[in-house]
Amino acid sequence: MAVSRLMVGVSEPTSSRSWTRHPGALVAVAALTLPLFLTGIPLRPHTGAEIVVYDIVLFNAAPLLAIALCARAGRRSAEERPVWWGTALAMAFTLVGNVVFGLVAAGPGAVPHPSAADVWWLASYLPLFVVPVSLLRLRLRRVQPITWLDGIIAALGVTAVAVVYGIGPWLATDGLDGLATAVTLAYPIADVLVLALVGAVIAMVGLRIDRLLAVACVVLANKAVGDLLLMAMLADGEYVPGGPLELLWILNAVLICAVAVFPPRPVRPPATDTSGTSWRAVTVPLACTAASLVVLGLQWGDGWLGIGELCAVGCLGAFMARSVLTVHQLRTLHEARRLAATDELTGLANRRGLVQEAEKHLAAGRQLALALVDLDAFKVVNDGLGHAAGDDVLRQLAERFRGAVRPEDLVARLGGDEFAVLLPEAAPADAHRCARRLHELACQPVDLGHVTTRVGASIGIAGAPDQAVTVAELLHLADLAMYAAKSTRGGVRWYDAELPGPDAAAHAELSGDGRLLLQPWHDAEGRLQVAVALVRSPGHLPDAAGGVAVLDEAVRAVAQWWDAVPVPVALTVSSSDLNTSRLPDRIAAALLRATLPPEALLIRIGRDAVATRPDDIPTLIEALKVRGIPTAVTAPGTGALALLAVRDLAADRIVLDRAAVGDIVRDRRAHLVVGHTIALATSLGNAVTAESVDPDTDAALGRLGCAVLHPAAPLPPEQLAQRLLPVDPVAPGPGAG
Repeated sequence: MAVSRLMVGVSEPTSSRSWTRHPGALVAVAALTLPLFLTGIPLRPHTGAEIVVYDIVLFNAAPLLAIALCARAGRRSAEERPVWWGTALAMAFTLVGNVVFGLVAAGPGAVPHPSAADVWWLASYLPLFVVPVSLLRLRLRRVQPITWLDGIIAALGVTAVAVVYGIGPWLATDGLDGLATAVTLAYPIADVLVLALVGAVIAMVGLRIDRLLAVACVVLANKAVGDLLLMAMLADGEYVPGGPLELLWILNAVLICAVAVFPPRPVRPPATDTSGTSWRAVTVPLACTAASLVVLGLQWGDGWLGIGELCAVGCLGAFMARSVLTVHQLRTLHEARRLAATDELTGLANRRGLVQEAEKHLAAGRQLALALVDLDAFKVVNDGLGHAAGDDVLRQLAERFRGAVRPEDLVARLGGDEFAVLLPEAAPADAHRCARRLHELACQPVDLGHVTTRVGASIGIAGAPDQAVTVAELLHLADLAMYAAKSTRGGVRWYDAELPGPDAAAHAELSGDGRLLLQPWHDAEGRLQVAVALVRSPGHLPDAAGGVAVLDEAVRAVAQWWDAVPVPVALTVSSSDLNTSRLPDRIAAALLRATLPPEALLIRIGRDAVATRPDDIPTLIEALKVRGIPTAVTAPGTGALALLAVRDLAADRIVLDRAAVGDIVRDRRAHLVVGHTIALATSLGNAVTAESVDPDTDAALGRLGCAVLHPAAPLPPEQLAQRLLPVDPVAPGPGAG
């Protein structure tokens, strides 16, 4: 009846409002029982009255408060409810056993062993076993075989040590001496199972221990250690109720009270798809395996194989099985990483593999040359002979390129008909000779079995660290050189500071130490839509898109004319800008200092940022939109890739790449794809713009609903302001490039 009444109080919310109104005070009261109980230790053995005060009231006060707080925590968190209510039920059984034992001890005569209290105490283990299992389910939604093996290794290792050095002498007897001995052994056996569960949970979670799990492990371990010490004292006849050992159980109750007060935290289960080779994953299994080896080394050869030794042997067997699985996972992981950096069609490295290798060389301070190879007539082969023939051409050229370079060079296919060759520690003359050799191989006939075809190539070369300091810049400069080679039909071209790029407004940012220039972009009627921030370095490099480095200068520039003519300045965020701490806040703060509205800046996401940091772009766009700052992003090509970008990158403006729209007049399919891309973006509420190509293409884009913008010569901010201010304010049009 006592347990029934207690659990009714646990489940009724009306009664809980009184005894859990001040949970912090309950924790303080529970903690106060420790020093109060300590005053009764010198009075042992206790008189009948002292037993009531110390062994019944003070000893059970902290557990009673812990039950109340656990019930409160269980109602507060549905996820953690099995943990808290299992703890409350276990402590309720223990409390009833304590009261029964205290009442018997306060009466006349000796306390029998076993007594009615043992029934309640042993029953408390059943809900107690639920606690570590529930904690494990909270933190591991899915468990891999290697994680189960970690739990088995820890459970067997802990059991081996606990059995040999905790209850070994009692288990090694010829037989159990009646009911008293069986009950005495039941406690340490149950505690060993609890310790095994705790070790298994820690091993399976991988030392990712939060507050609740840490306290639960400490409490369960303290209980097990206390019971083992109690059994040893009983065996030696040294146990007297009300001694220092009881402080251990009171301390456990205080710890439970303290952790039950805090509100639940969202549980973030650790990933279950890791290789299981991190130090967090292997520490506990290695420690338990080492402990099992020690047990076997000290116990082997005594003539019989005990339970502890059997557990140690099982632990070693499980560890061997885990080792086999670990080797298999490492091989699988290595193969997955290799495939992630490999082009499936040609077997060459892909863009990821090229970037990783280039970053290694740049980090080591090595000189690099990058040759970017773009096939000239591949589209004709692919469209005329089919994709199978196009794939065959790519495979044959890949083999040619691979055989034409040094062993330390890396040939990669970046996608489509674009290849790249990374040349570490290559002198400019050697890099140029290699590029000429690649060009000759690309121009040689390709035998497709039923037909022979030629494709040719345009190759651009750039070097690092003399021309570029990052991989993104190196790729960009090589791309500029490749476009120059294609436009002049020169075959091979080194990057030169005087090369005109295909899209000056999309050049990667070089630095903020040059002079800020603003390039006006007009619509078909000649109305200024946006001024694109550019920088010109002292070394007379070509105009490059200005990013975060010129943020303050751009804000000061637009502040000169915004009140009269609200024309925004466009800043291009490159991949290196994404490393800037609190980038959206920095942009918003610059506008606030100049008392400008968010619309005074247009943040354009550079193509290198979209290509190298695709996962960071949606978060950046969303953060800028929350602050009211408009954004624009260049759709990477056409077709499925562009449609996905339009869907996933919810920028205010979608900019169509110049190369993607160049064929819409001559190619009906290109016209259809670009038209669908524009229609999708428009239906999603995005403005669509493109740079002017030629009158026919511009007219076709206009009919499809795309705003065509025309770039003008860049001007210093002061000159642009002088041109704008005398003119009547003109509201900007529907889109900005």
